[in-house]
Amino acid sequence: MEENKQGYDPSEFEDDDYMTPQPDAGKSIRGYRIVIIILSVILVALSALYFSIHRQQMIDNRLLQSDRDSIQNDLGRLMTDFDNLQVTNDSISAGLTIERDRADSLMTRLKKERSWNLAKIKQYEKEVGTLRTIMKGYIRQIDSLNTLNKRLISENVGYRKEISSAKLRAEMAEEKAAELDNKVRVGAVIRARDITLAALNANSKPVSRVKNAARLRVDFVLTANELATPGEKTIYVRITSPDGYVLTTEAMPTFDFEGERLSYSAMREVDYQNQDLDVGIFYNSTGFAAGTYTVQLFCEGRLIGTSQIAMR
Repeated sequence: MEENKQGYDPSEFEDDDYMTPQPDAGKSIRGYRIVIIILSVILVALSALYFSIHRQQMIDNRLLQSDRDSIQNDLGRLMTDFDNLQVTNDSISAGLTIERDRADSLMTRLKKERSWNLAKIKQYEKEVGTLRTIMKGYIRQIDSLNTLNKRLISENVGYRKEISSAKLRAEMAEEKAAELDNKVRVGAVIRARDITLAALNANSKPVSRVKNAARLRVDFVLTANELATPGEKTIYVRITSPDGYVLTTEAMPTFDFEGERLSYSAMREVDYQNQDLDVGIFYNSTGFAAGTYTVQLFCEGRLIGTSQIAMR
C-alpha cells in the first residue's frame, strides 16, 4: 500500500481514449445557429430570386398579352378596311375576297393560340403586316381606277356635251332645212285664182237660173310659178251644194288628201308650164237648187283655191 502511495500512479497507465475530454455543448449550439443562418440566407436569396423571376414572367406575360391584343385589334381594323373597300373590278374583287379569307383564318388562329412567346408574336405581326401591305396595294389600284374612271367620266361628259351641241346644231340645221324645204314646197304650190261657177244648159249656153242648168262649169286660172314643177297636173274640183252635200257622180270617185279619201265632183288633167293657165272643168247633173255653192280646187295633194259663189 505504501508502494502505491510512493511510486505508482494508476492514471499514467490508462488508455488515451479514455482520457478524451467531453465536447463543449455551447460550441455545438453555435454551430447549429451558423448553419441555420446560412440556410436562412440561402432560402431568402432563393425566395427573392423566385419572386423576381415570377414577377418578370408576369411582366413578360402582360407584355405578350398586350402585344397579342394589339395584333388582334390591328387585324380587326384590317378586316374592317377590307370590308369597306368598294370595287367593281372583278379581278380586284376576287383578290380582295382571297385576302379577306386569309385575314379570317389568321384571326381564328390568334383566338385559339394558347402558348405565346416572342417568336410567335413576331410571326403574327409579320403576317398582319403582309396583309396590310397587300391591302395598301389594292387601295392604290382602286385609287388609280377611280382616278381613271373620274377622268373617263369627265371626258365622257365633255364628249356628250360636244355630241349634244353637235346634235343640237344638226337638229337646228335640219329644222332650218325642213323649214326651207317646206317654204320651197309651199312656194312651189300652184295656186288657183279668179274662181267662178257658171250654170249651163245642155248646149253649154249660160242660163240665168241654176235650177234650169244641165251642167255646171268651174272656171279659174292656174297662176304662174317658177318654183313649181312643170308638166301634167291633175286638178280635182269639189262643189258643195247649199244644203252641204258634195256634188258627185254615181261612181262617187275619191282622191287622197292629207291621208284621207275625199270625194270629188269632177277632175281634169292639164299641161302646166309655169305660166298662167286658164282652166274650165264641167260637172254634169240636174236638179240644182239656188243658194251659195262652195268650190274647192285640189292639185298634188294640196288645196290650191276655194270660193263661195251665190247662184240664183
